[in-house]
Amino acid sequence: MAALLEVEDLRVRFSVRSGSAGILRLGAQRWVDAVAGASLTVSEGETLAVVGESGSGKTTLARAIAGLYHAQEGSIRFQGQELRGLAEGTFRPLRRHIAMMFQDPVGSLSPRLTVKTLITEPYKIHNFKDRDLDEEAIRLLDMVGLSADFASRYPYQLSGGQARRVGVARALAVDPKLLLADEPTAGLDVSVQGELLNLLGKLQDRLGIGILIITHNLNVVRHVADRMAIMYLGRFVEEGPTGAVFAAPHHPYTLALLAANPEPDPDAQLNRIELVGEPPSPLDRPHGCEFHPRCPFAREQCATQTPTRHRPTADRHYRCHWPQVWRR
Repeated sequence: MAALLEVEDLRVRFSVRSGSAGILRLGAQRWVDAVAGASLTVSEGETLAVVGESGSGKTTLARAIAGLYHAQEGSIRFQGQELRGLAEGTFRPLRRHIAMMFQDPVGSLSPRLTVKTLITEPYKIHNFKDRDLDEEAIRLLDMVGLSADFASRYPYQLSGGQARRVGVARALAVDPKLLLADEPTAGLDVSVQGELLNLLGKLQDRLGIGILIITHNLNVVRHVADRMAIMYLGRFVEEGPTGAVFAAPHHPYTLALLAANPEPDPDAQLNRIELVGEPPSPLDRPHGCEFHPRCPFAREQCATQTPTRHRPTADRHYRCHWPQVWRR
């Protein structure tokens, strides 16, 4: 499959001030690396899931790809075109090909606008003047399994699942090639989650779009993702085909995340480890392997040396000094 999106060594940094110095804008400026050298690819028709705990940098990464955050270092190539550093006038025609679904299914929709206005607004933003908006609204609603009478409703009149379908319709209105879906099932009942994921799968098969899903829900990953990438403190610590990572994780952080996820096979023999404490602050990153303060397998080397990327096979990589292969 052709590479649709290629991100290499991306770094997104924010300035931080705290206390009275922050309020008065005094004192020394500090920086936090929310994304600290991340690389990934998404191919046409492929789904990549980016997984990690809250605060790992997943959403920041997606917003940087969409051009909503500025990346200080690295590369973002879309269909071979470098996006980082492009002038707004040059980037604008490319933006319509990269759509983003935001996390809050209702809060991301303006309460003052009807569903019709919301889902057809991308035509106005991207200057599509030849579209009949009434016809397009009906087409888009039908595409996501909603009837035409939803066009006149307001967001407060929608359930969480209906609001998410409206978000899908809006995101796909101008036929993007890449969909960035930030926690697409957050706040939804399990049955509604399944319906939404099935809808995304059908639309992907029909439209051939690439999908980058940001999630902490491993059941979502297992259901829809071709590949998964595990993020910790703004870096990817493991990546590979979803089935292979679930079956035999290499990094202890991956193992801990999978062990905390309910296993559908009640007779499965699982290797279980528990994560100790909360993730450290990106403002105070541990030396060496950043996971070592929480890792039950850490050794002296882990506290002093940053692990490099290892590739046991062409389609897998991990960052760990003492990797294991935990069969599940």
